Amino acid sequence: METFVVRVWLPDRPGVLGQVASRIGSVHGDVVGIEILERGGGSAIDDLTVSLPDASLVDLLVDEIRQVDGVAVEHVRPVPSDRPDGGMAALATAAAVVAAPAGERLPVACRELRTLLDADWSVAMCLDGPVAVACDGAAPELEWLAAFLAGSSHLGGETASVEVHHTPGDLVWARVPAHGVALACGRVGRVFHAREREEFRVLGGIVDSLPG
Repeated sequence: METFVVRVWLPDRPGVLGQVASRIGSVHGDVVGIEILERGGGSAIDDLTVSLPDASLVDLLVDEIRQVDGVAVEHVRPVPSDRPDGGMAALATAAAVVAAPAGERLPVACRELRTLLDADWSVAMCLDGPVAVACDGAAPELEWLAAFLAGSSHLGGETASVEVHHTPGDLVWARVPAHGVALACGRVGRVFHAREREEFRVLGGIVDSLPG
């Protein structure tokens, strides 16, 4: 069996998710996990973890899901078959950060946050300059990122808060003032949704509460 996460946009009304699950079953797929990422305006965005007998069925799976009225597929990505569900993955991320030695906490946070959010890169940057304290993946130009964070500093000063307004959809970040840094993650071609941003905010707060 092959395992995939299918991100779908669907009307937020009774029965639609059942129709989508039925379509998945029609190609011998099995829904083994559901995570609601965002709701509002009569729509919902869900991550469906689906097991398929063969990866060659992915295109047929997408075609079947799109047959449900009002449903769109944002993307499909392969994941390990033993991938934990969203709640357990977030707890595992927090546990890894808490267990890390003080001197390694920021690098561990970068690595774990990148994995949790399936991001292309993550970085911990000094708040007062374009200095990367820790980095995981191919981050964008640090000068650009530092300028963006500095320009967004007026958007509230709540500890480790994620600045959603005026932030590009493919970027999520949080101030961690106790360590003198901001944490940021980004990915190409896929935006972050409300639940992912909230998880990042909470985990940033955990990092902020721990000694450096």
